[in-house]
Amino acid sequence: MTVNVAVIYYSATGNVHALAQAVAEGAASAGAGVRLRRVAELAPDSAIDQNPLWRRHTDAATSIAQASVEDLAWADAFAFGTPTRFGAPAAQLKQFIDQAGGLWQEGGLADKPVTAFTSAFNRHGGSEATILSLGNVFYHWGALIVPPGFTDPVVYAAGGNPYGTSLVTGPTGDGPDAAALDAARYQGRRLAQITIRLLGGSRVTDAAAGDGNSRETMAATISQTA
Repeated sequence: MTVNVAVIYYSATGNVHALAQAVAEGAASAGAGVRLRRVAELAPDSAIDQNPLWRRHTDAATSIAQASVEDLAWADAFAFGTPTRFGAPAAQLKQFIDQAGGLWQEGGLADKPVTAFTSAFNRHGGSEATILSLGNVFYHWGALIVPPGFTDPVVYAAGGNPYGTSLVTGPTGDGPDAAALDAARYQGRRLAQITIRLLGGSRVTDAAAGDGNSRETMAATISQTA
């Protein structure tokens, strides 16, 4: 079966963008339909121009479609990416999330699997705190948090963060290494696979609870989804 995964992120200098692309690749490798979306930039040009890497990525990212609340409604699962800002998500991603209040009130965010990933300059620069902070949003939504956990060797190879892929950029600014990209692909693939399992089970349950609640209906539904 096909599921829809929205990978929504903010990236200033391109590191989270690279992770987001890898997460999207991993979800697609599991058979998911994927939308890769960047959130709107809020910083003024005067701030962006002070950092050549920020300016370069901002100009290059114009080809990536901008995220909308409709992408959340379309998706069966979400992956959110952000650089860490003092141990919290970037304002740009938070501003996008704050637009989803109407969809949340309608129940359009509940019961959907979600995962998060991040990037920080230092190893102890707030990566875990940033992902846990996003978790507070997901709790309010009633979403189902899907961390990578320690479920695959690629998690250890990338630094061992069970909450979500977290890149340590350091002073070189060279971007994610192969280990981080592998971990991000695994995280996207795991999110898609769990969503497929969840929706497959829900369809059987929905049929069983339908008119008549008969064994014949259950058998027919299982055979159609097998």
